[in-house]
Amino acid sequence: MSDNNINLDFSKKLIIETNKMEWSPSPLPGVDRRRLEREEAEAGRATSIVRYAPGSSFSSHIHGGGEEYFVLDGTFSDQSGDYGKGYYVRNPPGSSHAPHSDEGCTIFVKLCQMDEQGEPQINLNTNSVTWEKNEINGNFNGHSQIQLFKNDREHVQLEKLDPGAELTLKTEEQRVEILILEGEAELDGKNLEKLSWIRLPKQSEAVMKTMNGCQFWSKYGSI
Repeated sequence: MSDNNINLDFSKKLIIETNKMEWSPSPLPGVDRRRLEREEAEAGRATSIVRYAPGSSFSSHIHGGGEEYFVLDGTFSDQSGDYGKGYYVRNPPGSSHAPHSDEGCTIFVKLCQMDEQGEPQINLNTNSVTWEKNEINGNFNGHSQIQLFKNDREHVQLEKLDPGAELTLKTEEQRVEILILEGEAELDGKNLEKLSWIRLPKQSEAVMKTMNGCQFWSKYGSI
């Protein structure tokens, strides 16, 4: 695997404990990354966890293929506003910004994975959104969700499992990507700590369960 081609074989199941990864410097001081998948050195498809030191900034840039991020801690800012922990943001293809962080922050970010046209701008504070309980035949199964974005190609959510709950993930013609945000879980017998990143290929099935409860970001789709 070259430094410019990271985890792009989408036929493989991936489980990465990101907290055990080393930070890699970006081209700008104070901004470091844990690269989960990447197509090119500083362009093309990328999924990363990015850390901004207090007072750091990134130069103004255009999102040729769009940008999607979730704020994990701290406050991430640009000319459109300040986004604290729990914000979900989508900057569509063709948009631009010059981000910075006065207090420091960590974000989960995906680049160049959007439709070329028709993508909306989204700035959603998920802390103010009510969880929707998933009921089967009128019975709550301990699984709740918040829809973040949905179109014909992808469905992005926050999901929550109560203590003792479990969830069967069936991918069929879609891939499933997950980032554990809070708590711990188990996927087919493997423990998933906070900030574990999982990518399941098409035509696969896995069971996630948790003893003490967990929350996670998820994307179901073919992007």
